[in-house]
Amino acid sequence: MLELKNISKSYNNFMLKDINLSIQKGEYFILLGRSGAGKSQLLELIAGLKSPDTGSIYLNGRDITGEKIQNRKTGMVFQDYAIFPHLTVYENIAYPLRIKKLKKEKIGNAVSEMAESVNIRHLLDRKINGLSGGEKQRVAVARTLVTSPDIILLDEPMASIDAPLRDDVRRLLRKINSMGITMMHVTHDYSEAVRLAHRVGVIHKGKILQVGDPDSVFSNPVNRFVARFAGIRNFFSVKINNQEGKTFAESVNCKYELPEGNYPDNGLMILKSDSINLSLKEQKDMNNCIEATVIEINRAESGYELLVDAGDRYHVLISKNETESFFLKAGKTVFLSFSPDSIRII
Repeated sequence: MLELKNISKSYNNFMLKDINLSIQKGEYFILLGRSGAGKSQLLELIAGLKSPDTGSIYLNGRDITGEKIQNRKTGMVFQDYAIFPHLTVYENIAYPLRIKKLKKEKIGNAVSEMAESVNIRHLLDRKINGLSGGEKQRVAVARTLVTSPDIILLDEPMASIDAPLRDDVRRLLRKINSMGITMMHVTHDYSEAVRLAHRVGVIHKGKILQVGDPDSVFSNPVNRFVARFAGIRNFFSVKINNQEGKTFAESVNCKYELPEGNYPDNGLMILKSDSINLSLKEQKDMNNCIEATVIEINRAESGYELLVDAGDRYHVLISKNETESFFLKAGKTVFLSFSPDSIRII
């Protein structure tokens, strides 16, 4: 298990502040954040490339805060691979074992076994130049694994890999984790967290804002910043009112019925784009049904995203078939509807 206790580190114009985090043995943990949020700096502290100003780092109960890199039992895979272009694949994987001055036969067996496990045994005699991004990433992972680390630290492992090859690398990472190896993976990509992580954390300006399983974090974000990582684009400042036994959220322009619950007097209402139904007629049986005007229609990953104006402006995801069957265009009048249960107040 990895434990970070009250870790702080000052840089020129940036600071990691009071980081407390636990990652369980065998867990796949992903830390999400924008560029400059502190993700890579945190990995460097765990790996021993830099030292924290305050706080302690424990790995499997052992304090490694001041331990030398080679004695930490951590392995780091860098964003740019950090493999030697003038060496063969075999020589790259063998390098850390040669530094430890292991016998040639033992090195050969270890390299062969590791290359087989990440499916690059057929590349052992090849030079690094000419390998694909995915193959280079496998070499970097194999070189890290061959030292038998207790945890693997992955710094933006998909960043330098072409999109068609990313599925192969994801399968590789899942396979490694399924072997019981603890993994900490930092990225800015929400989809990587959804596809790979047992738990996620979100970091912003050197502070971890929220930690939990992907469903709980992205369904119940603690603030606007975390919500944006879940792809939520509908945010409205609201006041909460009770009327005739029902609870409502009121923005400047609209009024929304909420499910029963305890709410603050004021808050931020969030609503996922795919939780909104769109129709050409008013849905009188719906608790929240609003007339709106289409402002923009843009292509999305699956279908189209509409920007519509109902006093408040909404982003709405719909399918290609809906767009075509409704004959949608800018200026068209539509009706939005959504259930109270789809609303979150934070």
